[in-house]
Amino acid sequence: MTYQRKTSKRRTITASAGLGLILIFGGLSSATANGADPKGLLKAMSDYMAAQTAISFSYDTSLEVVTKDHQKLLLASSGAVELSRPDKLHANRHGGFADVEMTFDGKTLTLLGKDTNLYAQSDIPGTVDHLVDELRDTYHRPVPGADLLLSNVYEELMRDVVDVKDLGSGVIGGMECDHLAFRAKEVDWQIWIAQGERPYPCRYVITSKEVDQGPQYSVQIRDWKAGNEVAAGDFAFENKTGAKKVDPKDLVDIDELPNQFSPGGAQ
Repeated sequence: MTYQRKTSKRRTITASAGLGLILIFGGLSSATANGADPKGLLKAMSDYMAAQTAISFSYDTSLEVVTKDHQKLLLASSGAVELSRPDKLHANRHGGFADVEMTFDGKTLTLLGKDTNLYAQSDIPGTVDHLVDELRDTYHRPVPGADLLLSNVYEELMRDVVDVKDLGSGVIGGMECDHLAFRAKEVDWQIWIAQGERPYPCRYVITSKEVDQGPQYSVQIRDWKAGNEVAAGDFAFENKTGAKKVDPKDLVDIDELPNQFSPGGAQ
């Protein structure tokens, strides 16, 4: 009898919690009760980002992978970004499988693999927006978090969106944020935007709906600086370690997803 009562109580608690979630999510819409518009909040963030001639921040990423036996694994890395609009970018990323530095001076992209002390260069004259397009379309580098660096963040993120929700407030790294959720054809994504006069993205999470188990990619931003807060940087590549130059196709093991976790790799 005691076991049955405990089991019944657990079921009641679980059912109540489930009902609470149904009531919460059933009441969400494209605008909150106080009239806040999630699209408007995202557009305000986009306008703020586009207006900044200089940006720098540190970040932490988490990349979920799903093994053949449906186990979810989480790969973590950290790095920093410095951007000078319209055509200068310096970024680095250090994870358990790669230590990479990227430099773009408006004409040439340089990728340095610090673990192997090899680097490769490609001529990609143009803006940072053009660079991101080239990385994705020509070099097949998805760079999912790069959407946040574009001059038209709103247009890029809202492409193919079919549903939006304002989930209220959240706190990321001590900063109170507006928490928004969006559904598109192939992915769901969420974004936490700092409240106040500097509505920068604090966290960005993408869920791949068309991949088994719905793995997520997330990037969390910290140490945000913009405008005059950003020290003037030198975006020219300096080969300080005597790295050997190689063809871009020979620069391997620089991705967040190592070969053993890629399709066809050992998992």
